[in-house]
Amino acid sequence: MSERPDRRPPQPAAKRTGWRRPAAPAAPAPPAGPPTSPQPAPEAPAPPNHRSVIDSAVYRDGRRIASPATLAETFRQLREEPDGMAWIGLHRPTEPELHSLAAEFNLHELAVEDALEAHQRPKLERYGDTLFVVLRAARYLDAQEEVDFAELHIFVGPDFLITVRHGGAPDLSAVRRRMEGNPELLSLGPEAALYAILDAVVDGYAPVVEGVQTDIDEIETEVFRGDPAVSRRIYELSREMVEFQRATRPLVGMLHGLMAGFAKYGTDEELQRYLRDVADHVTHTSERVDGFRQALTDILTVNATLVSQQQNAEMRALAEAGFEQNEEIKKISAWAAILFAPTLVGTIYGMNFDAMPELHWAAGYPFAILLMAAVCVSLYVIFKKRDWL
Repeated sequence: MSERPDRRPPQPAAKRTGWRRPAAPAAPAPPAGPPTSPQPAPEAPAPPNHRSVIDSAVYRDGRRIASPATLAETFRQLREEPDGMAWIGLHRPTEPELHSLAAEFNLHELAVEDALEAHQRPKLERYGDTLFVVLRAARYLDAQEEVDFAELHIFVGPDFLITVRHGGAPDLSAVRRRMEGNPELLSLGPEAALYAILDAVVDGYAPVVEGVQTDIDEIETEVFRGDPAVSRRIYELSREMVEFQRATRPLVGMLHGLMAGFAKYGTDEELQRYLRDVADHVTHTSERVDGFRQALTDILTVNATLVSQQQNAEMRALAEAGFEQNEEIKKISAWAAILFAPTLVGTIYGMNFDAMPELHWAAGYPFAILLMAAVCVSLYVIFKKRDWL
Protein backbone atom coordinates (compact mmCIF):
# COMPACT_ATOMS: atom_id res chain seq x y z
CA MET A 1 0.00 0.00 0.00
CA SER A 2 1.54 3.24 -1.05
CA GLU A 3 1.70 6.34 1.13
CA ARG A 4 3.40 8.68 -1.28
CA PRO A 5 5.31 11.64 0.17
CA ASP A 6 3.55 13.92 -2.33
CA ARG A 7 0.21 13.25 -0.59
CA ARG A 8 1.35 15.72 2.08
CA PRO A 9 0.56 19.39 1.54
CA PRO A 10 4.06 20.39 0.36
CA GLN A 11 4.09 20.27 -3.47
CA PRO A 12 1.82 17.30 -4.18
CA ALA A 13 0.49 18.56 -7.49
CA ALA A 14 3.46 17.91 -9.75
CA LYS A 15 3.72 14.29 -8.74
CA ARG A 16 0.01 13.60 -8.97
CA THR A 17 -0.51 15.37 -12.27
CA GLY A 18 2.43 13.63 -13.86
CA TRP A 19 1.01 10.28 -12.81
CA ARG A 20 -2.54 10.89 -13.99
CA ARG A 21 -2.21 13.03 -17.05
CA PRO A 22 1.42 13.40 -18.14
CA ALA A 23 0.48 15.42 -21.20
CA ALA A 24 -0.45 18.76 -19.63
CA PRO A 25 -0.57 19.30 -15.86
CA ALA A 26 -1.74 22.92 -16.26
CA ALA A 27 -4.04 22.45 -19.22
CA PRO A 28 -7.52 23.80 -18.50
CA ALA A 29 -9.20 21.21 -20.71
CA PRO A 30 -7.85 17.68 -20.22
CA PRO A 31 -8.93 14.91 -22.58
CA ALA A 32 -11.98 14.15 -20.47
CA GLY A 33 -13.14 17.73 -20.95
CA PRO A 34 -15.15 19.84 -18.49
CA PRO A 35 -18.92 19.58 -18.65
CA THR A 36 -19.15 23.04 -20.27
CA SER A 37 -16.82 22.18 -23.16
CA PRO A 38 -18.56 22.15 -26.57
CA GLN A 39 -16.46 19.15 -27.57
CA PRO A 40 -17.82 15.72 -26.62
CA ALA A 41 -15.96 14.25 -23.64
CA PRO A 42 -14.78 10.63 -23.64
CA GLU A 43 -17.06 9.77 -20.73
CA ALA A 44 -20.12 11.23 -22.46
CA PRO A 45 -21.26 7.81 -23.80
CA ALA A 46 -21.55 6.63 -20.19
CA PRO A 47 -23.90 9.07 -18.40
CA PRO A 48 -23.77 8.66 -14.64
CA ASN A 49 -26.27 6.27 -13.19
CA HIS A 50 -27.48 7.70 -9.88
CA ARG A 51 -28.51 4.25 -8.68
CA SER A 52 -24.98 2.93 -9.07
CA VAL A 53 -23.06 6.04 -7.90
CA ILE A 54 -23.89 5.84 -4.19
CA ASP A 55 -21.63 8.70 -3.08
CA SER A 56 -18.86 10.70 -4.66
CA ALA A 57 -16.80 13.29 -2.81
CA VAL A 58 -13.57 15.26 -3.05
CA TYR A 59 -11.53 15.79 0.12
CA ARG A 60 -8.72 18.14 1.06
CA ASP A 61 -6.78 17.69 4.30
CA GLY A 62 -9.30 15.07 5.38
CA ARG A 63 -12.36 17.30 4.95
CA ARG A 64 -15.05 17.06 2.30
CA ILE A 65 -14.93 20.08 0.05
CA ALA A 66 -17.22 18.92 -2.75
CA SER A 67 -19.99 16.38 -3.32
CA PRO A 68 -20.29 16.11 -7.11
CA ALA A 69 -23.48 14.62 -8.46
CA THR A 70 -21.82 12.93 -11.44
CA LEU A 71 -18.57 11.22 -12.24
CA ALA A 72 -17.69 13.95 -14.74
CA GLU A 73 -18.07 16.59 -12.05
CA THR A 74 -15.94 14.52 -9.69
CA PHE A 75 -13.16 14.36 -12.29
CA ARG A 76 -13.35 18.12 -12.81
CA GLN A 77 -13.35 18.92 -9.08
CA LEU A 78 -10.35 16.68 -8.52
CA ARG A 79 -8.40 18.39 -11.29
CA GLU A 80 -9.08 21.71 -9.64
CA GLU A 81 -7.73 20.41 -6.31
CA PRO A 82 -4.15 19.25 -6.96
CA ASP A 83 -3.73 18.14 -3.35
CA GLY A 84 -7.26 16.71 -3.07
CA MET A 85 -8.51 13.15 -2.92
CA ALA A 86 -11.58 11.61 -4.55
CA TRP A 87 -13.60 8.88 -2.87
CA ILE A 88 -16.13 7.34 -5.24
CA GLY A 89 -18.57 4.69 -4.05
CA LEU A 90 -20.34 2.54 -6.65
CA HIS A 91 -22.85 -0.27 -6.40
CA ARG A 92 -23.01 -2.63 -9.38
CA PRO A 93 -21.79 0.00 -11.85
CA THR A 94 -22.33 -0.23 -15.58
CA GLU A 95 -19.54 -1.03 -17.97
CA PRO A 96 -19.39 2.55 -19.39
CA GLU A 97 -19.06 3.95 -15.88
CA LEU A 98 -16.12 1.74 -15.04
CA HIS A 99 -14.50 2.46 -18.39
CA SER A 100 -14.79 6.19 -17.78
CA LEU A 101 -13.10 5.72 -14.39
CA ALA A 102 -10.41 3.58 -16.03
CA ALA A 103 -9.73 6.31 -18.60
CA GLU A 104 -9.56 9.03 -15.95
CA PHE A 105 -7.45 7.23 -13.38
CA ASN A 106 -5.46 4.91 -15.66
CA LEU A 107 -6.91 1.72 -14.16
CA HIS A 108 -5.59 -1.53 -15.54
CA GLU A 109 -7.98 -3.32 -17.88
CA LEU A 110 -7.60 -6.64 -16.06
CA ALA A 111 -8.64 -5.07 -12.76
CA VAL A 112 -11.58 -3.35 -14.46
CA GLU A 113 -12.65 -6.66 -15.98
CA ASP A 114 -12.54 -8.31 -12.55
CA ALA A 115 -14.61 -5.51 -11.04
CA LEU A 116 -17.23 -5.90 -13.78
CA GLU A 117 -17.56 -9.68 -13.62
CA ALA A 118 -17.25 -10.06 -9.85
CA HIS A 119 -17.07 -13.63 -8.44
CA GLN A 120 -13.39 -13.10 -7.61
CA ARG A 121 -11.39 -14.56 -4.77
CA PRO A 122 -10.03 -12.14 -2.14
CA LYS A 123 -6.74 -10.78 -3.44
CA LEU A 124 -4.41 -7.81 -3.54
CA GLU A 125 -2.68 -6.78 -6.77
CA ARG A 126 -0.57 -3.78 -7.68
CA TYR A 127 -0.69 -2.18 -11.10
CA GLY A 128 1.92 0.56 -11.10
CA ASP A 129 0.77 3.20 -8.59
CA THR A 130 -2.69 1.64 -8.29
CA LEU A 131 -3.60 -0.99 -5.76
CA PHE A 132 -6.49 -3.33 -6.58
CA VAL A 133 -8.09 -5.11 -3.63
CA VAL A 134 -10.88 -7.69 -3.66
CA LEU A 135 -12.68 -8.41 -0.39
CA ARG A 136 -15.57 -10.66 0.55
CA ALA A 137 -17.77 -9.18 3.22
CA ALA A 138 -20.15 -11.33 5.24
CA ARG A 139 -23.20 -10.81 7.40
CA TYR A 140 -25.26 -13.22 9.47
CA LEU A 141 -28.98 -13.44 8.68
CA ASP A 142 -30.78 -14.42 11.90
CA ALA A 143 -34.12 -15.27 10.29
CA GLN A 144 -32.64 -17.71 7.76
CA GLU A 145 -29.77 -18.77 10.04
CA GLU A 146 -27.32 -18.44 7.18
CA VAL A 147 -24.34 -16.34 6.12
CA ASP A 148 -24.75 -13.86 3.27
CA PHE A 149 -21.58 -13.00 1.34
CA ALA A 150 -20.97 -9.89 -0.75
CA GLU A 151 -18.05 -8.87 -2.95
CA LEU A 152 -16.20 -5.59 -2.71
CA HIS A 153 -13.60 -4.27 -5.18
CA ILE A 154 -11.36 -1.34 -4.27
CA PHE A 155 -9.05 0.74 -6.45
CA VAL A 156 -6.52 2.77 -4.47
CA GLY A 157 -4.32 5.38 -6.15
CA PRO A 158 -2.24 8.36 -5.03
CA ASP A 159 -5.27 10.67 -5.05
CA PHE A 160 -8.35 8.49 -5.34
CA LEU A 161 -10.21 5.56 -3.85
CA ILE A 162 -12.96 3.79 -5.79
CA THR A 163 -15.18 1.14 -4.22
CA VAL A 164 -17.32 -1.20 -6.30
CA ARG A 165 -19.84 -3.21 -4.31
CA HIS A 166 -21.59 -6.37 -5.48
CA GLY A 167 -23.98 -7.08 -2.64
CA GLY A 168 -25.43 -5.45 0.45
CA ALA A 169 -22.47 -5.56 2.82
CA PRO A 170 -20.60 -3.76 4.18
CA ASP A 171 -22.27 -0.42 4.90
CA LEU A 172 -19.66 1.86 3.38
CA SER A 173 -21.72 4.96 4.16
CA ALA A 174 -21.02 4.32 7.84
CA VAL A 175 -17.32 3.92 7.04
CA ARG A 176 -17.31 7.22 5.18
CA ARG A 177 -19.05 9.01 8.07
CA ARG A 178 -16.56 7.54 10.50
CA MET A 179 -13.62 8.77 8.45
CA GLU A 180 -15.16 12.18 7.88
CA GLY A 181 -15.50 12.44 11.65
CA ASN A 182 -11.74 11.89 11.93
CA PRO A 183 -10.15 14.33 9.45
CA GLU A 184 -6.66 13.73 10.83
CA LEU A 185 -6.84 10.07 9.88
CA LEU A 186 -8.51 10.73 6.52
CA SER A 187 -5.85 13.34 5.69
CA LEU A 188 -3.33 10.49 5.49
CA GLY A 189 -4.75 9.76 2.05
CA PRO A 190 -6.58 6.95 0.22
CA GLU A 191 -4.64 4.37 2.22
CA ALA A 192 -6.42 5.54 5.38
CA ALA A 193 -9.78 5.05 3.69
CA LEU A 194 -8.65 1.58 2.59
CA TYR A 195 -7.76 0.80 6.21
CA ALA A 196 -11.24 1.90 7.33
CA ILE A 197 -12.90 -0.34 4.75
CA LEU A 198 -10.72 -3.30 5.72
CA ASP A 199 -11.55 -2.67 9.36
CA ALA A 200 -15.28 -2.53 8.59
CA VAL A 201 -15.16 -5.78 6.62
CA VAL A 202 -13.23 -7.57 9.36
CA ASP A 203 -15.48 -6.16 12.11
CA GLY A 204 -18.45 -7.45 10.12
CA TYR A 205 -17.10 -10.97 10.56
CA ALA A 206 -17.60 -10.83 14.36
CA PRO A 207 -21.44 -11.16 14.32
CA VAL A 208 -21.07 -13.96 11.79
CA VAL A 209 -18.67 -15.80 14.07
CA GLU A 210 -21.04 -15.42 17.02
CA GLY A 211 -24.03 -16.55 14.96
CA VAL A 212 -22.18 -19.61 13.68
CA GLN A 213 -21.04 -20.46 17.22
CA THR A 214 -24.68 -20.37 18.35
CA ASP A 215 -25.70 -22.61 15.43
CA ILE A 216 -22.99 -25.12 16.28
CA ASP A 217 -24.11 -25.23 19.93
CA GLU A 218 -27.69 -25.88 18.80
CA ILE A 219 -26.54 -28.54 16.35
CA GLU A 220 -24.65 -30.38 19.10
CA THR A 221 -27.83 -30.47 21.18
CA GLU A 222 -29.87 -31.73 18.22
CA VAL A 223 -27.31 -34.42 17.42
CA PHE A 224 -27.50 -36.00 20.89
CA ARG A 225 -31.27 -35.54 20.92
CA GLY A 226 -31.51 -37.61 17.76
CA ASP A 227 -33.12 -34.97 15.54
CA PRO A 228 -33.38 -36.55 12.05
CA ALA A 229 -33.05 -33.14 10.28
CA VAL A 230 -29.73 -32.26 11.89
CA SER A 231 -27.61 -33.91 9.18
CA ARG A 232 -28.89 -31.48 6.55
CA ARG A 233 -28.25 -28.53 8.86
CA ILE A 234 -24.69 -29.69 9.48
CA TYR A 235 -24.08 -30.05 5.76
CA GLU A 236 -25.46 -26.60 4.93
CA LEU A 237 -23.48 -24.91 7.69
CA SER A 238 -20.33 -26.75 6.59
CA ARG A 239 -20.75 -25.36 3.08
CA GLU A 240 -21.09 -21.85 4.49
CA MET A 241 -17.94 -22.35 6.54
CA VAL A 242 -16.07 -23.31 3.38
CA GLU A 243 -17.17 -20.00 1.84
CA PHE A 244 -16.31 -18.15 5.03
CA GLN A 245 -12.88 -19.76 5.04
CA ARG A 246 -12.33 -18.65 1.45
CA ALA A 247 -13.24 -15.10 2.46
CA THR A 248 -11.03 -14.83 5.55
CA ARG A 249 -7.97 -16.98 4.93
CA PRO A 250 -6.56 -14.93 1.99
CA LEU A 251 -6.92 -11.74 4.04
CA VAL A 252 -4.17 -12.90 6.40
CA GLY A 253 -1.63 -13.06 3.60
CA MET A 254 -2.94 -9.86 2.01
CA LEU A 255 -2.51 -7.80 5.18
CA HIS A 256 0.91 -9.27 5.87
CA GLY A 257 1.84 -8.30 2.32
CA LEU A 258 0.70 -4.73 3.01
CA MET A 259 2.69 -4.64 6.23
CA ALA A 260 5.77 -5.92 4.42
CA GLY A 261 5.58 -2.86 2.15
CA PHE A 262 5.37 -0.28 4.95
CA ALA A 263 8.99 0.78 4.64
CA LYS A 264 9.08 0.65 0.84
CA TYR A 265 6.03 2.86 0.36
CA GLY A 266 6.50 5.13 3.37
CA THR A 267 3.25 4.25 5.14
CA ASP A 268 2.43 6.55 8.04
CA GLU A 269 3.33 5.06 11.43
CA GLU A 270 -0.15 5.64 12.87
CA LEU A 271 -1.68 3.89 9.88
CA GLN A 272 0.75 1.02 10.34
CA ARG A 273 -0.56 0.48 13.86
CA TYR A 274 -4.16 0.46 12.63
CA LEU A 275 -3.37 -2.08 9.93
CA ARG A 276 -1.54 -4.34 12.38
CA ASP A 277 -4.66 -4.29 14.57
CA VAL A 278 -6.81 -5.30 11.59
CA ALA A 279 -4.34 -8.08 10.75
CA ASP A 280 -4.61 -9.40 14.32
CA HIS A 281 -8.40 -9.50 14.09
CA VAL A 282 -8.27 -11.24 10.72
CA THR A 283 -5.90 -13.88 12.07
CA HIS A 284 -8.15 -14.49 15.05
CA THR A 285 -11.25 -14.75 12.84
CA SER A 286 -9.52 -17.08 10.41
CA GLU A 287 -8.50 -19.37 13.26
CA ARG A 288 -12.07 -19.38 14.59
CA VAL A 289 -13.43 -20.28 11.16
CA ASP A 290 -10.90 -23.11 10.82
CA GLY A 291 -12.02 -24.34 14.22
CA PHE A 292 -15.68 -24.18 13.19
CA ARG A 293 -15.04 -26.25 10.11
CA GLN A 294 -13.15 -28.90 12.10
CA ALA A 295 -15.87 -28.90 14.76
CA LEU A 296 -18.56 -29.45 12.13
CA THR A 297 -16.55 -32.30 10.65
CA ASP A 298 -16.29 -33.90 14.10
CA ILE A 299 -20.01 -33.34 14.77
CA LEU A 300 -20.90 -34.93 11.45
CA THR A 301 -18.76 -37.95 12.36
CA VAL A 302 -20.40 -38.22 15.78
CA ASN A 303 -23.84 -37.88 14.21
CA ALA A 304 -23.05 -40.63 11.72
CA THR A 305 -21.88 -42.85 14.60
CA LEU A 306 -25.02 -42.16 16.62
CA VAL A 307 -27.24 -42.82 13.61
CA SER A 308 -25.38 -46.06 12.97
CA GLN A 309 -25.78 -47.09 16.60
CA GLN A 310 -29.49 -46.29 16.46
CA GLN A 311 -29.88 -48.32 13.28
CA ASN A 312 -27.99 -51.23 14.87
CA ALA A 313 -30.26 -51.05 17.91
CA GLU A 314 -33.32 -51.09 15.69
CA MET A 315 -31.97 -54.02 13.71
CA ARG A 316 -31.19 -55.87 16.94
CA ALA A 317 -34.70 -55.21 18.22
CA LEU A 318 -36.14 -56.51 14.96
CA ALA A 319 -33.93 -59.60 15.16
CA GLU A 320 -35.01 -60.25 18.75
CA ALA A 321 -38.65 -59.84 17.77
CA GLY A 322 -38.12 -62.22 14.87
CA PHE A 323 -36.44 -64.75 17.16
CA GLU A 324 -39.28 -64.60 19.65
CA GLN A 325 -41.78 -64.97 16.86
CA ASN A 326 -39.88 -67.97 15.54
CA GLU A 327 -39.93 -69.59 18.97
CA GLU A 328 -43.68 -69.16 19.18
CA ILE A 329 -44.08 -70.62 15.71
CA LYS A 330 -42.01 -73.67 16.70
CA LYS A 331 -44.19 -74.30 19.76
CA ILE A 332 -47.36 -74.00 17.75
CA SER A 333 -45.95 -76.29 15.09
CA ALA A 334 -44.86 -78.90 17.69
CA TRP A 335 -48.28 -79.02 19.35
CA ALA A 336 -49.96 -79.15 15.97
CA ALA A 337 -47.82 -82.17 15.04
CA ILE A 338 -48.58 -83.89 18.37
CA LEU A 339 -52.30 -83.37 17.98
CA PHE A 340 -52.17 -84.42 14.35
CA ALA A 341 -51.30 -88.08 15.25
CA PRO A 342 -54.53 -88.96 17.18
CA THR A 343 -56.52 -86.92 14.68
CA LEU A 344 -55.10 -89.03 11.85
CA VAL A 345 -55.89 -92.34 13.61
CA GLY A 346 -59.31 -91.17 14.64
CA THR A 347 -60.07 -90.01 11.12
CA ILE A 348 -59.07 -93.34 9.58
CA TYR A 349 -61.22 -95.36 11.97
CA GLY A 350 -64.09 -92.99 11.59
CA MET A 351 -64.59 -93.80 7.92
CA ASN A 352 -67.12 -96.57 8.73
CA PHE A 353 -65.97 -99.16 6.19
CA ASP A 354 -67.18 -102.73 6.88
CA ALA A 355 -64.09 -104.38 5.40
CA MET A 356 -61.64 -102.78 7.83
CA PRO A 357 -59.96 -105.69 9.69
CA GLU A 358 -59.70 -103.98 13.08
CA LEU A 359 -63.40 -103.26 13.35
CA HIS A 360 -64.13 -106.80 14.56
CA TRP A 361 -60.99 -107.13 16.68
CA ALA A 362 -61.68 -107.11 20.38
CA ALA A 363 -58.42 -105.35 21.22
CA GLY A 364 -58.75 -102.86 18.33
CA TYR A 365 -60.03 -99.95 20.38
CA PRO A 366 -57.45 -100.19 23.19
CA PHE A 367 -54.74 -100.70 20.57
CA ALA A 368 -55.80 -97.51 18.70
CA ILE A 369 -55.81 -95.52 21.96
CA LEU A 370 -52.39 -96.82 22.92
CA LEU A 371 -51.07 -96.14 19.42
CA MET A 372 -52.26 -92.52 19.55
CA ALA A 373 -50.80 -92.06 23.03
CA ALA A 374 -47.46 -93.60 22.00
CA VAL A 375 -47.17 -91.36 18.93
CA CYS A 376 -48.06 -88.24 20.93
CA VAL A 377 -45.57 -89.04 23.71
CA SER A 378 -42.84 -89.82 21.17
CA LEU A 379 -43.38 -86.53 19.35
CA TYR A 380 -43.46 -84.63 22.64
CA VAL A 381 -40.13 -86.14 23.71
CA ILE A 382 -38.53 -85.38 20.35
CA PHE A 383 -39.73 -81.72 20.32
CA LYS A 384 -38.73 -81.28 23.96
CA LYS A 385 -35.17 -82.43 23.26
CA ARG A 386 -34.95 -79.95 20.38
CA ASP A 387 -36.23 -77.12 22.62
CA TRP A 388 -39.32 -76.62 20.56
CA LEU A 389 -41.41 -76.97 23.72
